[in-house]
Amino acid sequence: MNFDLQKALSKALIESLYMVGNSLIASILFGGIIGLLLYVTREKLFFKNKIINEVCGVIVNILRSIPFIILLVTLMPVTKAIVGTNIGPKAVVVPLTVTVIAFYARLSEASFSEVDHGVLEAASACGAHPIKIIFGILLPEARVGLIHGITVTTISLIGFSAMAGIVGGGGIGDLAVRYGYQRYETDVMLLCVFVLVVIVQGIQLCGDTIAKKLNKRSNS
Repeated sequence: MNFDLQKALSKALIESLYMVGNSLIASILFGGIIGLLLYVTREKLFFKNKIINEVCGVIVNILRSIPFIILLVTLMPVTKAIVGTNIGPKAVVVPLTVTVIAFYARLSEASFSEVDHGVLEAASACGAHPIKIIFGILLPEARVGLIHGITVTTISLIGFSAMAGIVGGGGIGDLAVRYGYQRYETDVMLLCVFVLVVIVQGIQLCGDTIAKKLNKRSNS
């Protein structure tokens, strides 16, 4: 590997980390809140509200149904208005964030749905306020599922960020397209694929390890 490729790979890794990191933080925060909102507004035990639930559900489903590359192009005017440009890692963060917020919202909703409803009902029967049940029981009981959801979301983000390289978004995908595909340098393409595989495997391993430790604590 020559020095130029080393420099290009380092720059691409930093760009990918920037895109994935910023989008992931937003997805965990806002996607988690939306997922919780979807759950509590459909449960009579909490704050059942059919209108809010259906409106949020429709918006999330619409965003999830749009392929990322199409959403990226569609949001270009919005992206330019927010960050002042349509290209580069900073611009890609906007459509990435929109995509993964909807993605993680459904994953977190599913995690909350897996919590034993009997435990929640028992707490409610004892007179516990819904807010206390949410923070004292629901969130702690759903934490393993939430960690798995974060792991899946992170890996999906890496794939989306690599796809953004097609439109000059920067990162590993951009390096693979510009050097590996357009210049017919197969070794660069294979290197990018190898780096992505290693990163994904590492994230999956970390996520599974954290979830396993949390699961042991909750069962002890």
